[in-house]
Amino acid sequence: MADATSKPAAAVAAEATVVPIILAVSFCHMLNDIMQSMISAIYPMLKTDYALDFWQIGILTLAFQCTASLLQPVIGIITDKKPFPYSLPVGMGSTFIGLFMLAGSHSYAMLVIAASLIGIGSAVFHPEASRVARLASGGRYGFAQATFQVGGNFGQSIGPLLAAFIIVPNGQGSVAWFSVGAMLGIVVLAWVARWYRTHMLANKGRKRVLNAHSLSKRTVVVALAILTILTFSKNAYMASISSYYTFFVMERFDVTVQQSQVMLFIFLGAVALGTVIGGPIGDRFGSKVVIWFSILGVLPFTLAMPYANLPVTIALSAIIGFIMASSFPAIVVMAQELVPGRVGMIAGIFFGIAFGIGGIAAAVLGVFADHYGITFVYTVCSFLPVLGLLTVFLPGKKALRVA
Repeated sequence: MADATSKPAAAVAAEATVVPIILAVSFCHMLNDIMQSMISAIYPMLKTDYALDFWQIGILTLAFQCTASLLQPVIGIITDKKPFPYSLPVGMGSTFIGLFMLAGSHSYAMLVIAASLIGIGSAVFHPEASRVARLASGGRYGFAQATFQVGGNFGQSIGPLLAAFIIVPNGQGSVAWFSVGAMLGIVVLAWVARWYRTHMLANKGRKRVLNAHSLSKRTVVVALAILTILTFSKNAYMASISSYYTFFVMERFDVTVQQSQVMLFIFLGAVALGTVIGGPIGDRFGSKVVIWFSILGVLPFTLAMPYANLPVTIALSAIIGFIMASSFPAIVVMAQELVPGRVGMIAGIFFGIAFGIGGIAAAVLGVFADHYGITFVYTVCSFLPVLGLLTVFLPGKKALRVA
């Protein structure tokens, strides 16, 4: 990007951390992910009401996540050059419209369109909200990114519970009730946008302050490729949980839809808790340490889950969610350190990759589930964390320090 100067890390850390803004974008991340989780949370109901096959469930996930993944990098690149603070409430408006369409849909095609609109809302929200969190971090990038991310994790964990106790008993039309959350998000993001715009005006004309590193271009490219593979490992496994975990436990243990949603809440709640803890650890010990532990460390538990009984499955899912959670904020922070000055682009690319991989994986896993069964899907996916071994090739905390 334009003019940039290096600045010691201590000086960056000395800048004020604007906690209210970080909490505001985290809160809106929670609202955003509660609403987008409505899609996967009502899959069992939609499958019955519309007589859908598993591959059609996968296409719904693909429509949402690929809409988000394809647009996020584009939005990130554009806003790196020219930020649009008020794009945040506009994006939430797309989610608002998508919710109403999802509530009133009477055909599979309308469900796909509604899912796509909610995906567009997420595509606009994530890169810009991630940028705001970093601007307000005061140099505490791990803390800011984890706090921002935990809002989404918490929203994803609450969504299935709300679906189980509100939507399942009251039907598809009750999805419209969640539009109140979208309206609240629009109001809060309008306030955040005003702070964002004021921050831009206050710093207009000043040289950009960047944390530079002395890594070669080849090292940076290899590291980014590895981070992409690790994102694939995490999100492909997470797709197997978020899209098909309810079907897995219903088929294997004969639990009800509501019980399966509670079990999904336990997993996603553990994800939220793990994200909170992972951020400060990343600030203290570096992103590489967090990535090592959160991806490779989960392998014994993923390998055991397809063969466990019901109580052990619940416990293993919580352990997996807790350990795996902190990897993504650490991956985003490391990628932003590798490519200083491209905060929006990197956030857009990695959030986009995460959504895209999740969508493609959901569709592919749906085909496998139709042909070979849900248990087979979980057995295959249990080996994905082996890719965490590639973390050994990532630069450490010292290598990423200011040159």
